[in-house]
Amino acid sequence: MKSMSLNCNEINLILSELDLTGSFVQDIVQPGYDTIALYVYKEGAAKTILICAGHDATRINETRRKIPKNEKPLRFMEFLKSRIRGAKILSCAQIGFERIIKFELGHGDERYNMFVRLWSAAANIILCDKDNNILDTMFRRPQKGEVTGGVFDEEAIWESAKEKALQGQDAGARFPARDFADVQEEVSRQHPDWPPLSFNQKVDWFYSERSSNLSRDALLEKAKAWHETRRSKQEAALERLQKKKADFETAGKKKHWGDLILANAHLIGADSNFLECEDYESGATVQIKIDPKISAQANAARYYELYKKQLSGAEELKAEIELSQKKLAALDKAYQEILNEKNPVRIEQLLRKDSAPRQKIKKSHPGLDYTVNGWYILVGRDANENDELLRRHVKGSDMWLHTRDCPGGYVFIKYRAGKTIPLDILLDAGNLAVYFSKARKNGKADLYYTQVKHLRRAKNGPKGLVLPSQEKNLSITLDSERLKRLELARQGDEL
Repeated sequence: MKSMSLNCNEINLILSELDLTGSFVQDIVQPGYDTIALYVYKEGAAKTILICAGHDATRINETRRKIPKNEKPLRFMEFLKSRIRGAKILSCAQIGFERIIKFELGHGDERYNMFVRLWSAAANIILCDKDNNILDTMFRRPQKGEVTGGVFDEEAIWESAKEKALQGQDAGARFPARDFADVQEEVSRQHPDWPPLSFNQKVDWFYSERSSNLSRDALLEKAKAWHETRRSKQEAALERLQKKKADFETAGKKKHWGDLILANAHLIGADSNFLECEDYESGATVQIKIDPKISAQANAARYYELYKKQLSGAEELKAEIELSQKKLAALDKAYQEILNEKNPVRIEQLLRKDSAPRQKIKKSHPGLDYTVNGWYILVGRDANENDELLRRHVKGSDMWLHTRDCPGGYVFIKYRAGKTIPLDILLDAGNLAVYFSKARKNGKADLYYTQVKHLRRAKNGPKGLVLPSQEKNLSITLDSERLKRLELARQGDEL
């Protein structure tokens, strides 16, 4: 049976079985951008009402299946919770045969109308006040006036329904409710001890088992393409790093050539760009490129400097290779999680999270952030970032660190209820404060730290300048290994 949206008679049949009038809305969950679940309670019985506005799958029905929460709370869910959680459903009915359901809700002295439009190409959920002034919508459609501040024209919908009735358009005859007989047969075959399914149960089984399986197959194909593309790029990046590492492993030669230049300085010709000499280690004759215009000591110094740079680069490269390998492992783990997941709603959530283009992911704050053992650290790198973090992204109980008597970025450790900041986290934040300051060149600095509530802005001072009180002192010597670990953790969080 082909998946399609519910028709008007099917909606009425579902609503009659649900019997929602008199129920209370206990909670609301939004697992994806096009789906809402209402947890309702009436006379000792709880129900989960699923409302889907997805194309070709628009529906409302009771479900017994677990509704996975989205990783981050979505806007419309949070809005509905603020208005109708705890509300009583005063009435619930379809407007004519228009596939638009009107919920009348009461919450204390407040009254709301929630319209659920189950049109395949233009489904929406619209919450209004008692006068149908739109408070918010699941999908904002300015061209239709479906935005906050608009008005939902319920009267026009009733007029359309009446006009169709006068024209003899018999919706009951034209759109019979499906019997889902094959669904009942399938369920009876798999579970012979089950009683016959209600219409709600048939709809839930059909869309969750059949339609969702089809969707799951499509989602898995999409996941496969995503994984292959991302893995190919990551493997190529790792291969480049490995090749660079092999080049760096010859760094010892640069030092040896410097030694040979000093040992054979008397062989350097005035007009030759190469020193030809015997390698005292291998006994072979070697040619070393030099600059005849400078001394042997200066030529040797160049090779020694190159040796130091390659040696330092090799250490940094090791960290980059570790990060690249970590990204590959995380990518494979994310793909395996998708393959193991049976619930297509959850697959869509995982795929949406992992396949979002990096340029579409908006930072919620300026500066950098690090998560270490459950502690969240924010770093401002200049006066603008410092000021923005102070104004909008930290609270009074958060910890502030800054280099003493030296310009630099502000570092904040976010407060955790009932937790004391461990010394190791304080040292992490202290290293970041020194690193993002002018004290970086010195490799060490004194810091002071205090809670944000003990800061006050300097009157007529430069942007972001604050004066601390109740501060404590901390002396930090930069720890390169600690900084590398922090950077690996930060980049790893972006996978």
